[in-house]
Amino acid sequence: MIGGISPIQLRPAGTEDPTGTFLSGGTAPAGGTAAETFAEALGQTAARTVDTLRQAEQVSLDALKGNVDTREVVDAVMSAQQALQAAVAIRDKIVSAYLEISRMSI
Repeated sequence: MIGGISPIQLRPAGTEDPTGTFLSGGTAPAGGTAAETFAEALGQTAARTVDTLRQAEQVSLDALKGNVDTREVVDAVMSAQQALQAAVAIRDKIVSAYLEISRMSI
């Protein structure tokens, strides 16, 4: 539970939710489980981003020692840059959505 909001549970189409309401849509993401929450997916994505950044840093340090080719360093740094840009874009969308929701009148 995040800040008083329970996690969203995805269920296959054609099933009933706990209240007995028939669901007409909403399937689990490709490669994911039906019980995966948005928070878990976001956490996994953040962990992969951190791993990519650490790997690029390690490749850069190895290059300073002369153990890695320059092309490998450029590939690792470009991959880290893309991962960081994606993380920033996701963060911006989440903040924007939160601000939009907070402006809604009840």
